[in-house]
Amino acid sequence: MPKPIYAVGDIHGQHGELSRVLDLIEADGGSDAQVVFVGDYIDRGADSAAVLDTLIAGRDAGRDWTFLLGNHDRMFDWWMQDYPRQEAFLPVELYWLHPRLGGDTTLASYGIDFTVKSRQTAVHAEALKTVPKAHMDFIATCKLSHETDALFFCHAGIRPGVPLDQQTEHDLIWIREEFHEVTTPHPKLIVHGHTPVDAATHYGNRVNLDTGAGYGKPMTAAVFEGRDCWTLSAEGRVPLTP
Repeated sequence: MPKPIYAVGDIHGQHGELSRVLDLIEADGGSDAQVVFVGDYIDRGADSAAVLDTLIAGRDAGRDWTFLLGNHDRMFDWWMQDYPRQEAFLPVELYWLHPRLGGDTTLASYGIDFTVKSRQTAVHAEALKTVPKAHMDFIATCKLSHETDALFFCHAGIRPGVPLDQQTEHDLIWIREEFHEVTTPHPKLIVHGHTPVDAATHYGNRVNLDTGAGYGKPMTAAVFEGRDCWTLSAEGRVPLTP
C-alpha cells in the first residue's frame, strides 16, 4: 500500500484553521506525516505572520513538509523587493495592498498600519524594516510543484497538453479556466487550490482543496494513498470521490 501523503488547501492567514487541520493530520498520520501545502499562506486572513511562523517552525523541527508557491505568496515576494514589482496579469485597478487581494491584512499582521492615502514608498520602507527576513526567505524557497507516481501537486493547476516537467511558473500559480474546462485525464491526478469551492471536490482528473479559508470558511486537509483520496474531519476520514 502506498505511504499516505497529506495535502492542505489555501491558508490565507487563518492561523486557527491551520492549527485545526494540522491536528487532524497528526491524529490520522502521526507527527512524521508527509504533508504538502499548496500555497497562498498569506493575505485576507488576520494572522499571516503567525501562519508563516508556524510553517517555518515545523520545517525547522524536521517535519516532512513540502511548501508550494501560491500567487499571493509571489505577490508578497515581488512587492517586498527593493523596488516593488506588481503582477502584470491583474486588472489595472488591483494591486497587492488592495483589500480585495489582502496585502493590507498581511502587513497589519506585522503591526504595519496605513491608510489608502499613505504613500506606498513609506509603507514599503516600513515593511522592509519590519517583516522578518526569515519569512521572505521561506517564501523564496517554496517549490512550484511536487509529484509522486500518481499525483502532481501545484497551487493553481496545469496547462493541459503541456508535459508536467514543462509547465510554466505563471500557469502553475495562476491558471484557471483553461485548466478547469478539461475533463479528460491528465498524466497524473492534479491536486491544487487557488479557486475557492464550497467543499473539496474531486473532478476525476483533479482535486480542488481550496475551500475558501481566505473568506473565513473552513480549511481543508486531505490524505491520498495512490489516487485514492479522503478529506479529514474530527470524526476521521471522509471518502472524496469523483
